[in-house]
Amino acid sequence: MTSTPDPSRAGGTVRIGTRGSALALTQTGHVADALVGTGVLGVRPVELTRVRTEGDVTRASLATLGGTGVFVAALRDALLAGTCDVAVHSLKDLPTAPAEGLVVAAVPIRANHRDALCARDGLTLETLPRGARVGTGSPRRAAQLRAARPDLDVVDIRGNVDTRLGRVPGLGERADAPGDLDAVVLAAAGLARLGRLDAATELFEGEVMAPAPGQGALAVECRAEVLGDGPGADPELAAALAALDHLPTRVAVTAERELLSALEAGCAAPIGALGHVDPDGHLTLDAVVTSVDGTGTLRASASVRLPDTPALGIPAHPVTVFRPPHDDTPPPTADELVAAARRLGRSVAEQMLADGAADLAPLGPDGRR
Repeated sequence: MTSTPDPSRAGGTVRIGTRGSALALTQTGHVADALVGTGVLGVRPVELTRVRTEGDVTRASLATLGGTGVFVAALRDALLAGTCDVAVHSLKDLPTAPAEGLVVAAVPIRANHRDALCARDGLTLETLPRGARVGTGSPRRAAQLRAARPDLDVVDIRGNVDTRLGRVPGLGERADAPGDLDAVVLAAAGLARLGRLDAATELFEGEVMAPAPGQGALAVECRAEVLGDGPGADPELAAALAALDHLPTRVAVTAERELLSALEAGCAAPIGALGHVDPDGHLTLDAVVTSVDGTGTLRASASVRLPDTPALGIPAHPVTVFRPPHDDTPPPTADELVAAARRLGRSVAEQMLADGAADLAPLGPDGRR
């Protein structure tokens, strides 16, 4: 599908494409508020446009669907068709390959990246009884659960957050919730955005369960022409999106997603990764590949000193800039920082492949060893 620029759209209502789930609507609402809050759009109204995706329609396992992209394709089609101006995705759902004619114009500051155990009776992973039934729709979470507790019965589940919580006694909001599981594992960010973080009985650290690449972050995508200077350009919207972009988050998730790309893996592969920019400007990437049955785990970590730049020195992520006196060298651009993150992600992936990652997990274009 190709884009059909409509110059008359610039200056009009900003239409934000979103899935129709409660979580998607909530996080898209946050993005809409943030865009308005930049002050760049002036009095232009912002409205949400609901788009139904394949992932919303089918009840099949994400592993059988291939995972990545099932929540994205319809939103991208709506962007290219011009029925919305921007689209909001959970970044972990976004394929690593670029989409022709589209660009991720903003990655807002990341929310909590961790996974959360939501269990009956306040139980934790350690205190769940042997044979406890734990639900998840994520092959990554399932593999890491099996690695940590081989005695658990890991159950594949689908559905929105409330549906999944309803599988655990005492956590569902509906009287007819089945309550047939001892626990479920969900993203802490999603629970927090819906005001349900109180359902979590444990937040996992990376040593127990490494998050999905991009977990906790959002991607705000638009047509490339919106950021240009030709037909279809929208300088106000472009400026608002630029103001929403959080460079430390973009750099960190770029390293994570480059690792995923270099491993030729989608979200159906049991791969966890977390990037982090520390106050001294070091980017660290921790990654883990786990066999589907949880019997094998491979970890890797590497760090790189990012080029000195004031661009990362913002209050949320202060970075000390060390520059020699009278150094007139221009500070690196955001693109150069992102390029450094890509190099780190690829380097860690190459090391993991050399150490036998492909012998553990279904990597490669066909998702098979």
